[in-house]
Amino acid sequence: MMQERGVGVDPSTLFRRIQRYAPGIEKRVRPYQRSRSGSWRVDETYVRVGGKWKYLFRAVDKHGLLIDFMLADRRNTRAAYRFLRKALKTRNNCPRSSITTDKLASYPKTIRRLQKEGLLSKDVEHCTSKYLNNIIEADHGALKRVIRSTRGFQRMAAASATIKGFEVMRMIRRGHCILLRPGVTGEIRLVNQLFGRSA
Repeated sequence: MMQERGVGVDPSTLFRRIQRYAPGIEKRVRPYQRSRSGSWRVDETYVRVGGKWKYLFRAVDKHGLLIDFMLADRRNTRAAYRFLRKALKTRNNCPRSSITTDKLASYPKTIRRLQKEGLLSKDVEHCTSKYLNNIIEADHGALKRVIRSTRGFQRMAAASATIKGFEVMRMIRRGHCILLRPGVTGEIRLVNQLFGRSA
């Protein structure tokens, strides 16, 4: 975005700014997000942090609109439960007709537990179709190209904050948020609005 405006900024400065402001932007942008479909695609991908592989859980709707994401140390039932619970709380006004996952054994257990707890409707269908998950697999690839340019993360906190910044800016750029005007002008106005600044 800075290059588009002809402003030269050192990458380390941008990296520090992203880590500082991204968590705040992520919370403030939620009311401006377009409504999501009730058909979710859930999957996880690998991210290197401190020389070790960590797991980035992500969910999108059937149209590719981001629902939620979470970086975790492990890819187990506890992490899957934490992620889906977080996603459901973030999107509590969204109808949920189906959740499509890969064949990871953690998901059926997690979905049954959430249904037992009343956080997820018993009508929600759990699918394990690789074909239906192609949309999130392609989205992982696009996000990982952005992550690759950072040359890696050293700490989980920095990785989590930076990925939040990437996800939020990708949402805004791809039209997943309601903009008063289309294009770059609308994006600038939305970011200014998020921080209570006049455009």
